[in-house]
Amino acid sequence: MEMPKSPRTVLITGSGRGIGAAAAKKFWEAGDRVVLNALHPENIGAMAEKMNALRPGSALAVKADVSDSREAERLFDEAEAAFGPVDILINNAAVSLIKLFQDITDDEWRYVFGAGIDSAFYCSRRAAKGMIRRQGGVILNVSSMWGQTGGSCEVAYSAAKGAVIAFTKALAKELGPSGIRVNCVSPGVILTDMNKELGEEALRDLAEEAPLCRNGKPEEVADMLYFLASENAAFVTGQVIGVNGGMVI
Repeated sequence: MEMPKSPRTVLITGSGRGIGAAAAKKFWEAGDRVVLNALHPENIGAMAEKMNALRPGSALAVKADVSDSREAERLFDEAEAAFGPVDILINNAAVSLIKLFQDITDDEWRYVFGAGIDSAFYCSRRAAKGMIRRQGGVILNVSSMWGQTGGSCEVAYSAAKGAVIAFTKALAKELGPSGIRVNCVSPGVILTDMNKELGEEALRDLAEEAPLCRNGKPEEVADMLYFLASENAAFVTGQVIGVNGGMVI
């Protein structure tokens, strides 16, 4: 693992479990300071407590609903008060919805888009202010293979994740001249709590569809996020990187 030259401040939304929690652990183990965020504070509170017990002042847990712009602003206020400027933002917050298209309500549609794309907009807008002043920074967005291919009975989720991809590409073009890199990781079927809703049989079937004949682990997505935030990816921006076992080629 490439070790950062000095601790960076990494803010990760939706870091209470799954990919977000794995990413927080990856960056923390590399010596970075991590700001953990989730709507429900139980998991992030316990994670931050364990991290700070081993390395005092290395983690902060902030409960905030980042689909609300005021809450996103408060999240950054608390992060900056504790650790200073945010060097790396990982927009990972999302919710899934498995439902027939014609049965999706207006509120459900807005809920999925609020968590999945509005949150990325609000957090990136705030992060970019400081990054532009400092002429540097990294924004990483987490999409999904369904944002690339579409998923039956996951129309709202697929549409929100597709928006994340377009958002990444446009933002990379606008912020690149300020030394800010923006990339997107697009996971395939990852063994997270969210995907447990699919059921064991469906997960087995999906594993068989992948050329590597298995589903992924959250740590494998975290590894890609870490690489994209590193100097090893200094000439990489505006890209959508699949971590999907070959499911999307």
